[in-house]
Amino acid sequence: MTIQHPPDPTAAEMAKHLPPAITRYLREADHQHKANAHDLLAAFATDAVVVDDDGTTYTGHDEIHRWRETETSEYTYTVEVSHVEKFDDSHYVVTNHLEGDFPGGVVDIIYRFTLADGLITKLEIAP
Repeated sequence: MTIQHPPDPTAAEMAKHLPPAITRYLREADHQHKANAHDLLAAFATDAVVVDDDGTTYTGHDEIHRWRETETSEYTYTVEVSHVEKFDDSHYVVTNHLEGDFPGGVVDIIYRFTLADGLITKLEIAP
């Protein structure tokens, strides 16, 4: 997939039309948002799978909750949706552009979502 540089001007508009589960995840995962575990987990099916950018797999609400609890950052950064792609009603890719005081200062994070019955069943995260 090609990441748009500068960010795709349609990305912000397309992000407004993402399914509620994806919108909820992106909101609750934003480090500037006071995340609520219940709200975050409500975006996921009970047997959902998350594959983090380090290759670790988390399955089910308990493991996903523990993963998010340990994902605190010592860095400050801004997040901007730079690309949104819908493949079909069940598959979406969202790219966030991050800039901050972390090593390298700039990174694009790719989220690959699989949905069923309005919930995230699989989330793959890649830099």
